[in-house]
Amino acid sequence: MTSTAATIPTPESVPQQTLPEIGYYALSRHPVDPAELADEAGLADRAGFGAAFVSERFNVKDAAVLAGGLAAASRRMGVATAATNHNTRHPIITASMAATLSTMTGGRFALGLGRGFAAQWQVLGVPDVTSAQLTDAASVLRTLWRGEMILGHDGPLGTYDYLNLGVAVPPVPILLVTMSPNTLRLAGRIADGVVLHTFFSDEATIAAVETVRAAAAEAGRDPASVRIWSVLATAPDHLDDDDRLRRLYGRLATYLQGYPDVLMRANGWRGDDLERIRDSPAFAGARGPIDATATADELARLAEVIPASWVADSAVGSAEQCAAAVARQFDLGVDSVIMHGAAPSELLSVLTAYRSIRPALPALPVNPGSVAGPPVQ
Repeated sequence: MTSTAATIPTPESVPQQTLPEIGYYALSRHPVDPAELADEAGLADRAGFGAAFVSERFNVKDAAVLAGGLAAASRRMGVATAATNHNTRHPIITASMAATLSTMTGGRFALGLGRGFAAQWQVLGVPDVTSAQLTDAASVLRTLWRGEMILGHDGPLGTYDYLNLGVAVPPVPILLVTMSPNTLRLAGRIADGVVLHTFFSDEATIAAVETVRAAAAEAGRDPASVRIWSVLATAPDHLDDDDRLRRLYGRLATYLQGYPDVLMRANGWRGDDLERIRDSPAFAGARGPIDATATADELARLAEVIPASWVADSAVGSAEQCAAAVARQFDLGVDSVIMHGAAPSELLSVLTAYRSIRPALPALPVNPGSVAGPPVQ
């Protein structure tokens, strides 16, 4: 006799309505294992996540490879880099990568670009990223995607005698991934979408949204045409205590290792609090990225020294509490929310709870860089 239980579909095996406004970061846990990407993406696609984002690292997180894996493993959700950098690839390679991904996904791909870190570019011998370069890069990429030839380009992006893809593809939306006011203003002027940063306070998120919208209006664009994603640290209480500490305090401490100043300014955090964190043995004695290397005891010590208010605007607690935190993001003016720090398999209960309180929102396409209108030309 056939087992009845074997034929009963589980909730995650039955395709659910896609929620275009909800995304996740692929491979956001430590240690990173790219072999997990496809299974998680397939699950996310069936569960109804609207988009999967790739944050590139120069180890086992190559943006083009992972975005291709997400594209192959999904059928409905959008895919985006958030972010890669224009200065690490020839513009033809970047244009070709995005054109390929857009074509293979049927228009579900968006190219997210960011500035990266000056110290990293200095170590690698790569030029720093500037606003002028980003503006020039966006213009060059859009020209190439239209199938147009570029002869004798000489601009902030570089000097190129000849650039041409030889084909035309539908315009690929361009996202800027940032938390600095200058780049937020740039995004309002030139980008199709913006991805903010994890551990933004509610006030910082509101200010960022206002900055983007105002810059768009000043540039003669419809402010609502720029799609804004908040990034919400999400650590539901079904995770064990050490894991939740790693994904909240460990992750925040890692950001404070790399680029504390801009995050501190965005949130209005006190410098003496940062100095106290830096002086703590768990931070000062770090053996690498803290969220990847800290012991359980070190994470507990960090949780004692990092002000609780710095992680207060995260999604924590029960699935219902996490879902409520997600829904509150829309009150801050964003269009969409990325649940960060957990895999789709760890977020199914949160997604289910969110469905029951989902606010009335404008219809959005699954491409994470698009709203109702076409991308910027």
